[in-house]
Amino acid sequence: MGIMKKRILVLHGPNINMVGERETSIYGKESFESINLQILDFATQLGLECETFQSNSEGELIDRIHAARHEFDGIVINAGAYTHYSYAIRDAIAAIKIPCVEVHFSNIHGREEFRSKSVIAPACVGQISGFGKYSYLLALQGLKNII
Repeated sequence: MGIMKKRILVLHGPNINMVGERETSIYGKESFESINLQILDFATQLGLECETFQSNSEGELIDRIHAARHEFDGIVINAGAYTHYSYAIRDAIAAIKIPCVEVHFSNIHGREEFRSKSVIAPACVGQISGFGKYSYLLALQGLKNII
């Protein structure tokens, strides 16, 4: 019997599906679909199985985090604006026993003051921001090394 590949869930929160169209000076012009394909391809190169999921709904993200504890070995999450005020997402991450890495396209610490505070970061094993789509790829590498 072969070695089971580690499974990673990549969660995209509100408005992430609009990347490539919204505020391109911050988020770039590359489409959400293209970025997701690169995430999946890079995960495969790392020997990981990967699934992506996007929702603009806080409840759907929480439900997916809860379900992930039985299906995945780690989570990469870009919670979008929920990063700054969703204690419910923070509690969902803290409730599961798998590592989670918070990611952001932009450097949240170099933008508006309200964006510099993450309420989910303390429940995560790490945070990567400011590297555009590469934030996701760096998070996949980091998770591979700790799971």
